[in-house]
Amino acid sequence: MKYTPISNELFTRNRRRLADLLKPKSIVVLNANDIMPTNADGTMGFRQNNDLFYLSGVDQEETILVLFPDHPDEKFREVLFLRETSELIEIWEGHKLTKDEAEQTSGISKKSIFWTHEYERVFIQMVFEAEHIYLNTNEHTRNSSEVETRDARTIRQFKDRYPLHRYERLAPLMHYLRAIKQPEEIDLLKEAVRITEDGFRRLLKVVKPGVWEYEIEAELLHEFVCQRSRGFAYEPIIASGANACVLHYLQNNKQCRDGEVILLDVAAEYANYNADLTRSIPVNGRFTERQKAVYQAVLHVMKEAKKLLVPGNLWDDYHKEVGKIMESQLIGLGLLDKEKVANQDPDNPLYRKYFMHGTSHFLGLDVHDVGNKYRKFEAGMVFTCEPGIYIREEGLGIRLENNILITETGNIDLMESIPVEIEEIEDLMNR
Repeated sequence: MKYTPISNELFTRNRRRLADLLKPKSIVVLNANDIMPTNADGTMGFRQNNDLFYLSGVDQEETILVLFPDHPDEKFREVLFLRETSELIEIWEGHKLTKDEAEQTSGISKKSIFWTHEYERVFIQMVFEAEHIYLNTNEHTRNSSEVETRDARTIRQFKDRYPLHRYERLAPLMHYLRAIKQPEEIDLLKEAVRITEDGFRRLLKVVKPGVWEYEIEAELLHEFVCQRSRGFAYEPIIASGANACVLHYLQNNKQCRDGEVILLDVAAEYANYNADLTRSIPVNGRFTERQKAVYQAVLHVMKEAKKLLVPGNLWDDYHKEVGKIMESQLIGLGLLDKEKVANQDPDNPLYRKYFMHGTSHFLGLDVHDVGNKYRKFEAGMVFTCEPGIYIREEGLGIRLENNILITETGNIDLMESIPVEIEEIEDLMNR
């Protein structure tokens, strides 16, 4: 890992919080993500299962975490299984965690840390003391993976080997816990935001007519990695001109032309936590009057939407109210007719022609983090706020996005210091 060590108090506390939600005599099993193949002997870069990381801090492949708070033997209440290293592994792959290092990372006692090849021998001493087995699945509403995961294989194997246990869903508990960020998590998110800001300020100095989208991507990646980030939190969107009207434009292979606006949906990760920033800037350093009008409309919606991200509000109510604010702005821009809006189908509002995505999502270990849309907003939740207007017939797309921490007394914009006002953007680009 490139990031500096994280206090194991975070992971110890997270395990205690989970234990409080379990049924009596329950065992929890979490697996590291698979290492996915490419071709020949190639593999994709490893990314830890976020739930396992959240509960252990271990960022290493072939890891298994087993929790059994009610086990009669104390050493079996929190058990960590690690891949045992060897001279050959050290030569080819580098250092792997020792048991001492894993104890320091996770807060789990060394006497309860075993090698992965010992899993069957140790687990059999635990599982038959349990009545309930909590296993993990991906229950994110946007999940559409067609690849069988290690979690899916585990479910199938467990039901075959232990058919008479009661099986429970771990995902709802993890969604509940992870939605409220702990103080250490907020600090990690702030670091991801700080690195992102440095990258954004850097690119403002290099953007000019003739620059290529991929050159901007390279400037950002250099800045991010130099500051202990793995790199981008997600595939970067660097969309100039009409490309900005493609919501998930990823090619980043066009030359930016004079008079265009570039939509930049780019951010850094840090220690597996993700920032999520969007800005729209003029290629030549000056917005046209029409571009200014659309930009100001989007900025107005963002500022008003931020006011609604407060404790007690509900997801659907929030998005419905943001839609009304956007309608007013689109009417003012001459894109919607006031009378037609008054008579529109409420289930298919006209503003969706120009603003077709949601305004906010949970943010954290996943960019589109886990959480329940039917749960009222609470202090400690972190959301994006990202309205946009996309006018395909004009080849103009503008989106603005900041990351918002909800507190008991309102909210805190974690990206407040990142330039967003037209005058500041133009000034920084023309210095």
